[in-house]
Amino acid sequence: MTRHTCTLMHCDTMVRSLLPPMRAEMVSRLIQKHELSQSDAAKRLGVSRAAVSQYLSRKRGAGEVEISTELDAIIDRWALAVVTGVSDVNLCDVCQCARKKPQNSDSLKK
Repeated sequence: MTRHTCTLMHCDTMVRSLLPPMRAEMVSRLIQKHELSQSDAAKRLGVSRAAVSQYLSRKRGAGEVEISTELDAIIDRWALAVVTGVSDVNLCDVCQCARKKPQNSDSLKK
């Protein structure tokens, strides 16, 4: 990936607009793919069970966000990191993927 100069404003935009829908999708994968209960997912994420329920119903993290296949893979790695406790994902990875134009994209909105 091409390196770019990060700015606080750019990172702030990414955190506000992209991460909430990504987190909602990641929570959905924890429950569906990794078969965690809502309570267990909440404990691992450090949020309430009600927050997990809101992510699942898209009351939190709502919005139409088109993501690339590469960003979709990052969401999978993020969910796996929550399950295993071992992470290789960071915000710069997300940002660099988001800066690319999606070639093959899927909507996070269900």
